[in-house]
This record gives sequence, structure tokens and C-alpha cells, in this order.
Amino acid sequence: MQKMILTQLTTLGHAERLEVFRLLVRRYPDAVPAGEIAAVLRIKAPTLSTYLAALMRADLITRTRAGTSLLYAVNMSEVQSALNYLVFDCCRGRMETCFDTLPAQLTGDTAMTKYNVLFICTGNSARSIFAESILRKEAGDRFTVYSAGTKPQSELNPFALQVLNQKGHDVSVLRAKNVSELQGEDAPVFDFVFTVCDRAANEDCPAWPGQPVSAHWGLPDPVKALGTDAEKSLAFQQAYGALRNRVLAFSALPLASLDRISLQRAVDDIGRTHSGEPA
Repeated sequence: MQKMILTQLTTLGHAERLEVFRLLVRRYPDAVPAGEIAAVLRIKAPTLSTYLAALMRADLITRTRAGTSLLYAVNMSEVQSALNYLVFDCCRGRMETCFDTLPAQLTGDTAMTKYNVLFICTGNSARSIFAESILRKEAGDRFTVYSAGTKPQSELNPFALQVLNQKGHDVSVLRAKNVSELQGEDAPVFDFVFTVCDRAANEDCPAWPGQPVSAHWGLPDPVKALGTDAEKSLAFQQAYGALRNRVLAFSALPLASLDRISLQRAVDDIGRTHSGEPA
């Protein structure tokens, strides 16, 4: 184990290899095509292949094939084993020594305070707006909900608004906004931060204060749907249905009784499942 830890730490000691690893962590549980990694990080394909091979030798990532594409994902079980070794062997279980600000629990108090939840997308015109609206309607008594975009559109997508109106949501409170509006001294402290599109997860955003539980719930972008208006509307209905299933699964979690590790595992699992049908 010690030999592998040394290999892993040496591998991650290289700045660009670390950036590849961090991107795949942000996209977990997704498996990401090599071409997309190269494009996001602006790394030439031969160089990226070398980095990926090194990360695989260190058991930090895995590779699968889908058709002609090679897909890469974080080997989360191995990463967890490495962290366990560092904490319980090197730190002798003294977590306060290794992790000075490790949060023991969420900032919310179920008896007094709502949990703050943020959904992030690129345009903040459809998917993140859907998630915000669904959680507010289904569990607004327990969650204060926000959404934002890394590069927000000036207006909400008309197909998204049509779906929300059909489902009985209040759209008057919605607007596209930049994540910068939710950062700074006066910004809310978030308990949960979810990315719902791959492009937003690909971006290396600054760390959120309070170390919120985060997860990637990526979905295909309905805005890119082609065809007739009916076909486009169906894509938005499918995105809404998938997000509704995930949001309902999240809101049903027994937050007060889960430790942080169990809660992180639960929100990651939601991102792997609950794809849903048109709702």
C-alpha cells in the first residue's frame, strides 16, 4: 500500500496531471471521452495520453471503451483507500491534524434552518432552472433553492418556461443569473451544490465557503435538440422528468441522520440513476 501511495502522490505532483484528475473528480460519476478532456484543458492529444497512462498506472482513474471512444473516470474506490491510508496510518486517525477545517455536519439545522441548495449550469436557462423550480415546489419548506450559470443567457428558454407553466410552477421568481451573484461576503453559505450540465462541471470554479456537499447530475442539453417544435418540447419534458426524479430522491434523503460520507455517496448515486421519463 505504501508503495502505491508514493506512486499516486508522485503522479499528482505534476501540475497538468493533477488538473486532469481534478476534472474527472468534478465530472464523477461520469466517464469522460479523452477528446473532451483535451479540449477542456487545452492539452495536446499525445501529451494527454501520457498523463492518462500515468494516472491509470497509479490506479487513480479507469478506462472503458464505448464504440471507438475511450472514456476515463475517477477510480473512486482506490482514491478512498488512499485517503483512508493517509488519515488512519499517517495521521493515526487524528483527522483534526490532517484536516483542520473538516466539516462534521451540514450548516443547516433541521429544527431551525433551511438547507441552502445551488444548481449550476452554463446558461441557467433550462436544466438548472428546472431543478430550482422542482425543489422549491416539492420541498420549499426545508430548502432555500438557488440556480445560476457560469455563462448565463439573457433570457430563460421559452420551451423551458412552457414546461414549467404546464407543471404549475411559479415562473415569476425565475431569472438567469451569473454564479458571481452568489459569491462574496454577503452570499448565502451553501449546504449543497449540484452541477447539472457537463460544461459547468468542466469549469474549475473557486471553492465554495463552508465546503458544501457537491455532486454532478449531468444531463443532455435540451436546448440543442433539433427537429420540430414538438420534438424540441419532448427533449425539455425528458430533462424535466429526469431532474424531477433526482430532486425527489434527494429531498427524500434523511439528511439529519446521515454522516457526510454517507450523504456524499447518496448524492453521487442519485447522479448515476433516476434518469426518468417525460413527466
